[in-house]
Amino acid sequence: MTTLWQIEQLIVAPKQGELTRVVITAAWRCNGADGNHFGTCYGAASFTAPDPADFIPYLNLTQDEVLGWVFDSGVDKAAIEQNVSDQIERSKNPPTVSLPLPWESAPAPAPLPAE
Repeated sequence: MTTLWQIEQLIVAPKQGELTRVVITAAWRCNGADGNHFGTCYGAASFTAPDPADFIPYLNLTQDEVLGWVFDSGVDKAAIEQNVSDQIERSKNPPTVSLPLPWESAPAPAPLPAE
């Protein structure tokens, strides 16, 4: 399985004290894939006011930097990736399936996955 973390949106305070373009929230997504099976989790992380001494100007931010803030804010990377992995496993081996009603004429149902 491969996973890809990405930042999809940044919400910014135009001015916060003497700082400008301060990121206050980041919307993130974790996508996973294994062949033709996919999973995804989406969320947002909010941040406290930055220390002016450590402030990174908006145009100098990188996705990796913001993802670091996301994980530091409490987003559990391992738990999210496990959730995505579980979605993929359920896609491969669904716990339930919907079959046509047996009393209606319909094509034969697809075979159930082997146990």
